[in-house]
Amino acid sequence: MRIGIQGKQPLRGTYQPGGNSNAALALIAASLLTDQPVTLTNVPASASVQVMLEVAELLGAQVSRPEDEPRTIRLTTPAIRTRALSREMTGAKVGVVLFLAGLLARREHIHLEIDYPISRLYPHLTALRDLGCRVTVSSGEVEVRLVPWEKRDLILVQTSVTATTMVAMLAAANSGETVIHNAASEPHVRDLLLMLQAMGAQIEGIGSNLLRIQGRQGLGGTTQAIAPDHVEVASVAALAALTGGRVDIEGVQTADLRLIARTYERLGLRLDLDDDHVHVPRHETFSISSRDEEVDVSIETAPWPGFPSDLVGIATLIATQAQGTILIHEKLFKDRLLFVDKLKGFGAQIVLADPHRALVVGPTPLHADYLDSPDIRTGLGLLGAALCAEGETIMDGAEMLDWNFDGLLPRLEALGARFRVIER
Repeated sequence: MRIGIQGKQPLRGTYQPGGNSNAALALIAASLLTDQPVTLTNVPASASVQVMLEVAELLGAQVSRPEDEPRTIRLTTPAIRTRALSREMTGAKVGVVLFLAGLLARREHIHLEIDYPISRLYPHLTALRDLGCRVTVSSGEVEVRLVPWEKRDLILVQTSVTATTMVAMLAAANSGETVIHNAASEPHVRDLLLMLQAMGAQIEGIGSNLLRIQGRQGLGGTTQAIAPDHVEVASVAALAALTGGRVDIEGVQTADLRLIARTYERLGLRLDLDDDHVHVPRHETFSISSRDEEVDVSIETAPWPGFPSDLVGIATLIATQAQGTILIHEKLFKDRLLFVDKLKGFGAQIVLADPHRALVVGPTPLHADYLDSPDIRTGLGLLGAALCAEGETIMDGAEMLDWNFDGLLPRLEALGARFRVIER
């Protein structure tokens, strides 16, 4: 979809964030651990969630939605139809790998086909081996056999959300005890652990990097609400401030935003956190609040509860409007900062020192530019650049903004953003 984005339109009003798509993916996968009904509420209508539901149905899940509750989904999986996750199911989406847990728990032997490098699954397959599973890899195909355990104590080789989620699901469905070190602790991991607990597993350490799980065969059904997306909340808050607007974001979990707010504050962007809502005041300027030794401010991404890599695009955009020299250090993903070339097309002054570090000099007035299909992770930063720029930006592939977010463009329009559809 090609759209035109009119810049310099202040965002004003009240915003209600959608549910966390990453949490929804994990909870959909976890519903296959049981043959009992699982009801999920506050489910975002994102493209990634739709893909996950389609694969769940192929595997045997019965999916229904109450007519009067469009964000509620009920899943019942009386039987798993297949032991295989085919290439058609996996595509280029590592999230579908989460279904391995349900298939292994209920069928004990699974077959996985992938079209992407097997190295992307290194932390996941290593964790499966550490659990005692028999894993065989050959030419883009993976065979895994489950071996039940009485007690396992493992350390994840990476603080991976997907690996943590998969191991936690297997541990919950196994009758033994599992201790997981170096576990991811993001809000979407917390949602999954709370659901597994409600299904019958005993879990200690929710919200920390050390989990102790006493599983149970025959997990039950449950109802689980998906938490609001903290990345969406933080992104919309930044867009409001950068456009000179004033916005209240309601129905949030402010505990998930505390470090994000402190990082924004270093860039001169203030958020007022109060109970379950965020107030974004109007910003005249973005004055940085500290001085580092070599640059005015250094922003570093880190595993949760550090500053999320999914906000590096937004942080870089804020830096273009802040007064000073800011180092953006993306420590987790080597290619994520490559999008800065597109920001430079808007007039931003950025030097990409290497794939992990960018030096931003601000403030710099931005002007409209053409954008091809935005990256899923950094697309909001580019959308924000268009909203801040003088003139109209043309963006191709705008549907990618719906991959992780629920109807983002119409909800921004309700705040005063101006978009026009040129082609579908």
